[in-house]
Amino acid sequence: MKRILIVDDEPSLIKGLRFNLEQQDGYTVDEALDGQQALDKFAPDKYDLILLDLMLPKIDGMEVCQRIRSISNVPIIMLTAKDDDMDKIMGLEFGADDYMTKPFNMLELKARIKTIFRRVEGTEKAKEHQTLRARNMVVNLENRSVEIDGKDISLTAKEFDLLQLFITNKGKVYDREKLLELIWKYEYLGDLRTVDVHIRRLREKIESNPAKPEFILTKWGVGYYFSDK
Repeated sequence: MKRILIVDDEPSLIKGLRFNLEQQDGYTVDEALDGQQALDKFAPDKYDLILLDLMLPKIDGMEVCQRIRSISNVPIIMLTAKDDDMDKIMGLEFGADDYMTKPFNMLELKARIKTIFRRVEGTEKAKEHQTLRARNMVVNLENRSVEIDGKDISLTAKEFDLLQLFITNKGKVYDREKLLELIWKYEYLGDLRTVDVHIRRLREKIESNPAKPEFILTKWGVGYYFSDK
């Protein structure tokens, strides 16, 4: 269930937003009546979205937005009575994701909230797809890093390319010619033993016992394949 923090000094507005977001959309709503109270309540990962008024007592919305953005990427929609382009620009520059001017249409606000949630969920799924796991091994495709039991493993570019190919095609057997084609793209001419050398070096880095590999296995007379069983 998504949690939304409403920060506004108008209790009647908060009451209307709470009814619409909780009763009609099933969100959990929390509230703060001034900037200081918002900062006191906020904690990373506590809320999924913040509706933040620009004109607040004690600490204004711009500063609240800036402070929250310094510790969290939680989506923020600015709400304000001002209809000044400069205020909108400043709000976005301070880290707001969207901006609505009061009085606003409730259906439009809810549509924007849903759009932001879809975008965030899509980003999270993309990040999940960029991280591959095999038992105690974690391979991050985005920054091309490998961890085993929480320890960083340093791989060369070709070693990582080999591992990425294997781990994304578990169980598929590749002969040396095919590996040369896919990884070296025929840049390395001649000796097929370059594949064997790289496989050996890769095993020395990721296998607990390279003489008895558990990840990169050999199918005798055919080629190499990856297993995490």
